[in-house]
Amino acid sequence: MQEIGVQTKNVIRDENPQEGFAMLRRAGFSCCDFSLNAYLTNQALYGFAANDFFDRTGRELETFFTPHKRAAERAGIRVSQMHMPYPNYVPGAGPELNDYLRCVVAPKSLEICAFFGCPHIVVHGFKLVHHLGSEAAEWERTADFLDYLAPMAKAYGITVCVENLYTSVGSHIVEGPCCDAHIAARRIDRFNEKYGAEVLGFCFDTGHANLVGIDLEPFLTVLGRRLKVLHIHDNDGVSDLHQIPFTFTRTRENLPSTDWEGFVRGLKAAGYAGVLNFETAPVLTSFPDAMKEEALGFIAGIGRYFAGALSAAPGAVTV
Repeated sequence: MQEIGVQTKNVIRDENPQEGFAMLRRAGFSCCDFSLNAYLTNQALYGFAANDFFDRTGRELETFFTPHKRAAERAGIRVSQMHMPYPNYVPGAGPELNDYLRCVVAPKSLEICAFFGCPHIVVHGFKLVHHLGSEAAEWERTADFLDYLAPMAKAYGITVCVENLYTSVGSHIVEGPCCDAHIAARRIDRFNEKYGAEVLGFCFDTGHANLVGIDLEPFLTVLGRRLKVLHIHDNDGVSDLHQIPFTFTRTRENLPSTDWEGFVRGLKAAGYAGVLNFETAPVLTSFPDAMKEEALGFIAGIGRYFAGALSAAPGAVTV
C-alpha cells in the first residue's frame, strides 16, 4: 500500500512541533508535505510585502527547524515534499521584492528542503501570460527561474516540481501555467536531459484541474514517470476551496464534482508509486480544535481507500 501524507499547515506549531507530528501519526499518516509557504504567505506577497524569516542564515534556519526535524523523526513521519513560498514572481512588485524571492527565498528553501532530507519541492510557475501576451513568453520567464534553481537542486538531490495552476481573468477562472500535459512532459524531459538528473518533475493538483476542466485520466497518463507528487483536494468547480475529496457534487444524484475514478485510473496508467498527499489544510480550520485529529483521521482513511483502489487488479477501479 502506498504511503499517505498531508500538509503540516494548521497542524504543526513551531512552539511544540512534537505534538502535531504525533497527531499526524495517530491519525494514520506516515508522510507530510511540509508547508514552508506558511512562513512567507502568498497574501503578503501579493500585497508587495515580505517578512524577514528568510533573512536568517542557513545555520540559523537549521537551528530553527531542528526541533521540527527531530519531532518528525520521533513520530515516524517522513517529510516527503515541501511547498516553496509562492508566488516566486509578483507582477507589478518591482525588482526589490522579486530579486529577493529569487536570490534569497528560493535558494534558502532548497537548503531547508535538503536539511530535512526531503526529495521534492513544489514551485509555482510564473503567472504572466496576460502581461507578456503568450504562454511561450510566460514559460521562458519560468524556465529562467528553474535554470537558476537546477544546479542547486542537482547538488542537493532534490526534484523541483511544477504544478498545474489556474489564474483569474476578470471574474473568470481560466487555465494557468502547466495545464497542457504534453507540453509539460516535453519541457520536463528537456530540463532533465540538460542537467543529467531529475531536477524537474510534476506535481498534479486535483483541485486546480477540476477548476479549469482538465480531464484527469489522460493528463496523468501523459505525465507518466514525470509525476512525482500530488496535491489531492476537492472543490465545487468554482472556487479553490481545498476541501476533502468526495464532499462536492454537481447534481442531485450526488455525482462527484471531481472525477475520482479517472484520477485513480490515471495514477495507475502513469505507474505512480509515490505518496498520496492531501492538500487540505483549510479543512482543519472549519472543525473545532477538539475534532482536528478525527478530521485528519477521516482524510487518512480516504488515502487508504485510494491506495486500495490503486492496488486493485486492472479494470477493477471503483471509487
